[in-house]
Amino acid sequence: MSAIRQTIDVDRSPEDVYAYVMDAPRLPEWQLSAVSAERLDEGPFGVGSRVRVTRHVGRRTMPMTLEVTEYDPPHSWGMKGIDGPVRARVHGEVAPFDDGRRSHVTIEVDFEGHGMGKILVPLIVRPQVRKELPRNEQLLKDRLEHLGE
Repeated sequence: MSAIRQTIDVDRSPEDVYAYVMDAPRLPEWQLSAVSAERLDEGPFGVGSRVRVTRHVGRRTMPMTLEVTEYDPPHSWGMKGIDGPVRARVHGEVAPFDDGRRSHVTIEVDFEGHGMGKILVPLIVRPQVRKELPRNEQLLKDRLEHLGE
């Protein structure tokens, strides 16, 4: 199956968007299924950094660890799940427009199932994410455009 991809325009600079998206504890502010998120390591954030995200998947709550695979502020990022039955692969891009005052934000997500995850991915995870990703991007836009008001 192909990745789930969604794009939205945000009235904030790429630097603002990127900083917000990469701030792990803020994930539950704009991702509906995220219950909590925290960095697992110290030091500068970048390739190899790890984040623990706990999500609602169907009726269950599942913790998962993501590792940063790409980190190019303020342009793009990538993460991959490294444990659990459902492992996400996420790629994000932030492209400036309107003289850098606004941003096109594209998020692409795909999944790999392990064990029971092979059943969860097509039956529960993909349908949930197809529905949730546009709403998440709208939440991201709303939060960023009203941040500091």
